[in-house]
Amino acid sequence: MAKQGSGSILQFAPLQSSVDEGFWHRLSSLKLNKFGIDDSPIPISGFYAPCSHPQVSNHLTLLAESLPSDSNDESTMPPVIRGNRNRCSVPGILYNTNTMEGFHALYKQGLLKAEAMKIWEDIHSGKAVEDCAVLSRVLLISFADLKKWNFHYWFAFPALALDPPATLVDLRPASQWFTLEEAESVSAACNEWRNSSVTADVPFFLVSIGSDSHASVKHLKDLEACQRDGQKLLFAFYDPCHLPNNPGWPLRNFLALISARWNLKTVRFLCYRENRGFADLNLSLVGEALITVQQGWREQQCVPNAVGWELNKGRKVPRCINLAKSMDPTRLAISAADLNLKLMRWRALPSLNLEILFSLKCLLLGAGTLGCQVARMLMAWGVRKITLLDNGRVAMSNPLRQSLYTLDDCLNGGDFKATAAVRSLQRIFPAVVINFL
Repeated sequence: MAKQGSGSILQFAPLQSSVDEGFWHRLSSLKLNKFGIDDSPIPISGFYAPCSHPQVSNHLTLLAESLPSDSNDESTMPPVIRGNRNRCSVPGILYNTNTMEGFHALYKQGLLKAEAMKIWEDIHSGKAVEDCAVLSRVLLISFADLKKWNFHYWFAFPALALDPPATLVDLRPASQWFTLEEAESVSAACNEWRNSSVTADVPFFLVSIGSDSHASVKHLKDLEACQRDGQKLLFAFYDPCHLPNNPGWPLRNFLALISARWNLKTVRFLCYRENRGFADLNLSLVGEALITVQQGWREQQCVPNAVGWELNKGRKVPRCINLAKSMDPTRLAISAADLNLKLMRWRALPSLNLEILFSLKCLLLGAGTLGCQVARMLMAWGVRKITLLDNGRVAMSNPLRQSLYTLDDCLNGGDFKATAAVRSLQRIFPAVVINFL
């Protein structure tokens, strides 16, 4: 697996995308309720994590929270959630067109170049050193056909191309590169970095190893302090790729930063990968690359060429997904509720017969404190047909203890508990078939 002095071009494993259905649901809501025909760029956030399986790469994922809130009172920026070790945030932009013709007419190379320029500017301004998350970006173009619930989309992960490309000198499993003492210290230091809420999602960092084999992990801004004599220095990054002979896509812009900012020509890098939440030096890679860019390449006004459009089954074409069956909110609620039950069956109770639960009919006598909770729990366990029997009215003291009622139900003498409970249960889960006596 080791490559010694091969002198070959350093090749990177492309990032792969994954989109949660909740993302398309929120995009639909934003389009219908907030944006209308306004097709201005929308800021988004993608998420990825280091590879955690020897045979499967991690994807860059878009979730519902990748988009701004659909509230008119909120900022147009998606929320930035830091400190989650499984969600390294990647800033990005979405161009959602109003028509299919507009989608095809987008100047894709120009959009990619514009995003790459943002990375280049962040490198030269020093922002990428202070906040290394901006070294990676995601670009998404889409057309949402909300009549048919078809979503056409295409991802790009902008990367700055070195000219000429970097040359690979050495690439091997990290366990073969470190001594036993160094490996133990590096693993401990990386685990500490990953377990800290301050640095868990900081995807680019430095690993410094002293002559006593003691390793420490530092921020990129601490480079000068790490460049002392007798210390090994590695430029490390969270690698979503699992391949044994290729580093992941984030290394591309990392090398551009190293060359443009610090003018280093020989770079040792660590592709940090995990197994069950801990550093795995058998899966992680250590490599050495030579960077010999042309004169003037590092100048800020000379923006390097950009690459990064995702392939679809090996072809440069967009993807399409149809969510007609799942995009209806009621269907989505049913799907989510059923998934919870299926997860319990898969993980804890294989003998659980969900079909029996789904077919049950329950008569619930009383819609008081206990009845309210029982009704909700019945729905949580998959019971979809419930009949309530209660001829009492909602009193002012009830909403504090009985979860299906609000103050409005108490006004004008109070609604009948059965009718108020039915309304509340239908709001909670529209798919429930509920009656009252």
